[in-house]
Amino acid sequence: MKKVCVIGGGAAGLMAAYAAAENGHQVVLFEKNEKLGKKIYITGKGRCNFTNDCAPDDFLQNVVRGKKFLTGVIYAFPPQKTIDFFEKYGLSVKIERGNRAFPVSDHASDVTKTLEKACKSVGVEIHLNEKVEKIQRIMSEIIPMSDIVDDAMSNIIPMPRIAIMTQKGEYEFDEVIISTGGLSYPSTGSTGDGYAFAQELGLKVTDLKSGLCGLNLEGSWFKELQGLTLKNVTFSVKNGGKTVYEEFGELLFTHFGISGPIVLSASSTINRLQLSSLIATIDLKPALDESTLDKRLLRDFDKYKNKQISNALVELLPQKLIPTVLSSAGISATKSVNVLSKEERGRLVKTLKALPIKLRSLRGFEEAIITSGGVDLSEINPKTMECKKANGVRFCGEVLDVDAFTGGFNLQIAFATGYAAGKSIRN
Repeated sequence: MKKVCVIGGGAAGLMAAYAAAENGHQVVLFEKNEKLGKKIYITGKGRCNFTNDCAPDDFLQNVVRGKKFLTGVIYAFPPQKTIDFFEKYGLSVKIERGNRAFPVSDHASDVTKTLEKACKSVGVEIHLNEKVEKIQRIMSEIIPMSDIVDDAMSNIIPMPRIAIMTQKGEYEFDEVIISTGGLSYPSTGSTGDGYAFAQELGLKVTDLKSGLCGLNLEGSWFKELQGLTLKNVTFSVKNGGKTVYEEFGELLFTHFGISGPIVLSASSTINRLQLSSLIATIDLKPALDESTLDKRLLRDFDKYKNKQISNALVELLPQKLIPTVLSSAGISATKSVNVLSKEERGRLVKTLKALPIKLRSLRGFEEAIITSGGVDLSEINPKTMECKKANGVRFCGEVLDVDAFTGGFNLQIAFATGYAAGKSIRN
């Protein structure tokens, strides 16, 4: 049995603590907040979509970064095992659209309570309101050769011990698991502690970016559209002529620019690119090709031939969006339909199929669902989550340079890497 320290009482840390204790180790978990799983409470709008009930292959298709690194742990601890774990400890689970798994109660707090219940059932000692300030590796005392009394002892290799300093005292452990999260939603305690620990240990940390967040746009035109949701549209982003993102779904205009499911996914795909150099467009009518759309316009224009064009598009577009589309197409909103030229109609078709928007920047970490970037995966053993440069130190969860799309995938990564970190500690 080893003494194991887990730093961080979020999804990854609680699962790591459980797995290590279940494996027969003495586990102490430190959480700097007044309660466990503070970020869990706000996930899924307070309902907590804690995993995605899909096969490992399908799951990995939704991983943005770290797919190869995560393959082994996702197969070892797939979504179904996560669901089985929660049901074992009393959580009733339901599966909704897109294979999203939620507690039947729709209370995220029940997910945290179940994790805490599981940890306590295997003897995890939990310290709340205790922040780890420093980690220091120290070598065990080397046994003098004169003290070796048999051949078995001659095979003993001194292993490093790990000192943990908190504001309340100093502790010593055999192993430590760092699961402190990222930088997103800092109000929940995600303030980058794990990155500092990693750098102090000599590990590389990749650039940290907002992930699964809204996008700020250039200009102010979008403020007139604030609150408008567009369903069944396609959002595309090109970089130097190459399409780097394209997805069909729902998009929302906000006071800062755009958000919504397809925008959140886009942000994680493009957040390491220079946004100002990208070309982003919205296909407002993805179900119609240009020819079909042109015929549709001709029918509407014939119906409203004595109207201004702004009034002739009411069956095709939300009223709020019409001025923006016409302005982008270079057509006066007061122009009569019956004097609209074929060339102008062609510009309108192209605008409807590719409404241009100019990206400025990502929203900040205070709004980002996840942090993209983290401890460089080349530093970590993908089977055990152990540092290659620091035996006895493991990292798991969002602190690693891994991330995925929305739908329960990121929490599943936390559970899978946490389980691997705890389960791989040998006696």
